[in-house]
Amino acid sequence: MKTFSLHTPFKPAGSQPEAIKQLTAGRPGKSTLIGVTGSGKTFTMANVIASQNKPVLVLAPNKTLAAQLYEEFSLFFPNNKVCYFVSYYDYYQPESYLPAQDIYIPKETKINSEIERLRVETTASLINRRDTIVIASVSSIYSLGNPTDYRDLALPLQVGQTISRTDLIRKLIFIQYKRNDINKTSGTFQVLGNTIEVNLPYQKEKLRVELFGNTIENLQWVTKQNNTVLMALDNTLIFPAKHFVTTDGKKEAAIASIKQELREQLPQIKKVLYRERLQQRVTHDIEMLQETGYCSGIENYSIHFDGRQTGEAPFCLLDFFPKDFLLIIDESHIAIPQLRGMYAGDRARKKSLIDFGFRLPTAFDNRPLRFDEVERYFNDVMFVSATPSDYELTHSNQIVEQIIRPTGL
Repeated sequence: MKTFSLHTPFKPAGSQPEAIKQLTAGRPGKSTLIGVTGSGKTFTMANVIASQNKPVLVLAPNKTLAAQLYEEFSLFFPNNKVCYFVSYYDYYQPESYLPAQDIYIPKETKINSEIERLRVETTASLINRRDTIVIASVSSIYSLGNPTDYRDLALPLQVGQTISRTDLIRKLIFIQYKRNDINKTSGTFQVLGNTIEVNLPYQKEKLRVELFGNTIENLQWVTKQNNTVLMALDNTLIFPAKHFVTTDGKKEAAIASIKQELREQLPQIKKVLYRERLQQRVTHDIEMLQETGYCSGIENYSIHFDGRQTGEAPFCLLDFFPKDFLLIIDESHIAIPQLRGMYAGDRARKKSLIDFGFRLPTAFDNRPLRFDEVERYFNDVMFVSATPSDYELTHSNQIVEQIIRPTGL
């Protein structure tokens, strides 16, 4: 049985039939599709995807193109899961320090809650379903939480399960849900007697859990607008509200590791101001981690939580895919240079923060992938461009041209 079902009134025309045939036969492998403007490259991509029985990542060089592809693929594959994963910031001012002016600029962001929901929906779908197509920007190579922890910390619930109200609330808080009986935003839950309603960040509906004593009596999907029951469930899985989550054991080990790095780093800092600044900031973060399991800028300590070695590649969206996934890089002549340059830009900004006592050196390891690390995921990759660069042409074992438009021109 096919994983993907392509719905369209159109049939391949022009150069498309031969291109689809060659690209499908070339899987798995490294291919380049050279298609002139208006030749229907997106439709060819959709037909290749329809022939695959595995998750697909379509990488676009910017949010605008990603949104366009998301809309098109959602129409092509209405019965499959099409996800959207881009940076969730409407505004982003990264943390930085300008030594010449002695100006520290704190991280300032405005997060788009709907895009945040779509990001968490993406990772949840990749764990649950193989018929998943993810449309993403190059932000997908930035550091993300450990997929193993994210999967292992999912909370299974089923009708008839024995669990107290207090224990259920505690478990929800542990995976980063916040109780808020007034503001029912994504990632919160409300408690109404023996009923708990959870606003999952990856679901448009809310989950209602009805308890009778210490037993789950009902599980239901309910509309957020008017509390209409949409569906009764026998069981479900609640994924964490955030990507950066970890177990108690790993949290304690991470805190111990952060303390050790701080002890080692402080004697190496010559200036008293920088030394005191680092000690104060890291100590505050440790206290927050101990009390709540989370702190602002927790991603800068990701290496301690992941148990990685210095310089080792961080986890990112690509790690949520199985090893056999298909990667399509659209407008590759633009996307490849972007992927190459992201690591150096991030490192330059972090260096000042570390040199002047704002961050520990391991903040370097909260980073986008280096390009050589990205290439490790090129097991089954298709570059798509009207004007591919030398990189795509020299790294492909198959080059397919699509020069005749469906109109015959």
